Amino acid sequence: MGFLERLKDGLSKTRTQIAAIVKGGDTIDDEFFETLSEALIVADVGVDLVDRIFDDYRDEIKRMGVSTRSEACALIKEMLVADLTVTKAMEDFPPKPWVVLVVGVNGVGKTTTIGKLAQELSVAGKRVMLGAADTFRAGAIEQLKIWAQRTGSDFVAQHEGADAASVAFDAMEAAKSRGVDVLILDTAGRLHVKTNLMNELEKITRVIKRNTPHAPSEILLVVDATNGQNAMKQAEAFHESVGLTGLVITKLDGTAKGGIALALTRRFNIPIRKIGVGEGIEDLQDFNPVAYVDAMLGV
Repeated sequence: MGFLERLKDGLSKTRTQIAAIVKGGDTIDDEFFETLSEALIVADVGVDLVDRIFDDYRDEIKRMGVSTRSEACALIKEMLVADLTVTKAMEDFPPKPWVVLVVGVNGVGKTTTIGKLAQELSVAGKRVMLGAADTFRAGAIEQLKIWAQRTGSDFVAQHEGADAASVAFDAMEAAKSRGVDVLILDTAGRLHVKTNLMNELEKITRVIKRNTPHAPSEILLVVDATNGQNAMKQAEAFHESVGLTGLVITKLDGTAKGGIALALTRRFNIPIRKIGVGEGIEDLQDFNPVAYVDAMLGV
């Protein structure tokens, strides 16, 4: 299957529930909103957020004079797309190097995401460097090195257990001396409940800023769609610690729940940069709100 087909397949459960609600009658009543709310809660939008959303949506549906469920759902789709369209576009590349700091907990596909980003940038004609600031997890440095070789990227690392901020500093210096366009820094899979690890991440960002004032240009949080509402807690902790500028949602092919995208953008007003539906390089693509809402609701 192609990318969109795999996305639709992953979100088919929510889409089926919504379709059944629309076919359940024409009356826009309390039952309609309750069942639609339940479907979005099951899809991991979250109870509190769904309540706030439908307060807004009820008012808009009434104001627009909508009279049928299909029309109401069409309007809700438009409003969902608007909610998911956060207009904080990545600016053009500033003075070299453009520095992307990638954060997230273990197991979300962070290093694989870095490899896919490196491939995309390399194809676009950018000189890319990968910095192995994840010195905590066994095998992380070697895994990133393989991605560097596969994508033709420069690579900077120290030994396992080295100071992560020191690696970041070395990578910054190397990126500037070699004229690299984009430096992507991997970091350890920091459990958001581990204060010392979050402090280490803050140290990395301080070192980067001292070395190059405009950096980091992007701080991306990678979250696993199958983690559901736990991804909200991760985003909250990382955003409070380092100030996120973008999100990557992976493993959307492995979940029937697509509401986490809406939950994250509504809660933090942070743009979703990429979504992933598989392990292949082509399976990480730019987030398209219209295509996403179509895949989730399909009405």
